Amino acid sequence: MNDSLEPGMTTGAVARLLGVSPVTLRSWDRRYGIGPADRRAGGHRRWRQADLAVLREMCRLTAAGLPPAESARAARETYGDPDGGGDGPGGSGAHGVVDGRRVGGGPAAAQNGPPGAAGTDGVVPPRPPAPPRALPRARPRPHADGGPTAEEARRECRGLARAAVRLDAPALDDLLEAVVARHGPVVAWERVMVPVLHAVGRTWETSGDRYVEVEHLLSWHVSTALRRVTPLPAPRPGDAAPPGPVLLACVPDEQHCLALEALAAGLGGAGVPYRMLGAAVPVEALGAAVRRTGPAAVVLWSQSRSTANVPLARDVAATGWGVRGARNAPAVLTAGPGWAGPRPAGVLRPLSLREALSALAETHGPAPAHAPAGAPGPAPARGPAGTPEPGATPGPAGGTGPAGAGGLSPGPGPGPGPA
Repeated sequence: MNDSLEPGMTTGAVARLLGVSPVTLRSWDRRYGIGPADRRAGGHRRWRQADLAVLREMCRLTAAGLPPAESARAARETYGDPDGGGDGPGGSGAHGVVDGRRVGGGPAAAQNGPPGAAGTDGVVPPRPPAPPRALPRARPRPHADGGPTAEEARRECRGLARAAVRLDAPALDDLLEAVVARHGPVVAWERVMVPVLHAVGRTWETSGDRYVEVEHLLSWHVSTALRRVTPLPAPRPGDAAPPGPVLLACVPDEQHCLALEALAAGLGGAGVPYRMLGAAVPVEALGAAVRRTGPAAVVLWSQSRSTANVPLARDVAATGWGVRGARNAPAVLTAGPGWAGPRPAGVLRPLSLREALSALAETHGPAPAHAPAGAPGPAPARGPAGTPEPGATPGPAGGTGPAGAGGLSPGPGPGPGPA
């Protein structure tokens, strides 16, 4: 079928399809030649399938963190003419209608097509689009801390932010999978996921409840990426019996558990067994889980001070199991910004993801030698009960917006920059 017979889509329809604003589409067309071949009388644009292929590639590459100019050049190389001319959708030699006049079919078009392919009007049927170039697969890299440089982190944050604003779920999945594979779950959380979640949360709070859907989609895909982290193999039969698992639970009425999922991913990557109970665990269910699993440690997450329950932490620390005279009790960690303030005696309060991982790794002995980059190191020194650890800064009393990323975050990191 001749491409000129396609009805085409309006710019507004394409914007809704791809999650890109019409202003951005017009800007890409004006600056980089990423525009429709069909321009009708009055300047109306009609996007065809070949145009959409270039545009989707442009979106994919910008989501990967490439600058727009470089993304446009690569998209044209993949689906059209490298120089923006010829028969590519954005090229000056593209066929179509401009101001009611037929254009195209010049020498450039004839050269790009096979001999005899041009019709009587000099129009060459568009070449079939080349398959999209795969982004480089993520491989662990030997950085000193297992993490990206500041510029690499900004680029990765920008890509995630752009994909989230476009509501581009496949791109979010690919980018997050690559970030976790490249840096490990701990570094990916601290250097990339948290800064983007904070930026989206600030936008949500300052824009009159706009972009709620962006925050929800991003949070869901971050959660999915963290849950995909494969735990290290369990001990083999005949090995010394390991301590009980780490029990992870949100206090009653606490619905935000994304940072707790990051902790679970870090534990799995370091070979520490855990049980995740999730959001808003009732008091009775938490007590039953402690008695049934005999955990080495229990982590209680609270995002806001209204949900923090100090008596509950005290009761869990006093819960024992085993035979009379040899009963055991778990270590208790209160995590999240909701626990700001004095803590009960004997209860630990980690102020970062790495500190929580270090404390929990101690309950299971030294971290495995084959633990990935980002696994916890030695536990830091702790102050007396009820006082902050030396050099620590208590987290905010509130949260960081609906993402629930506060408390076990490393503080402000390289922001995603303009989306």
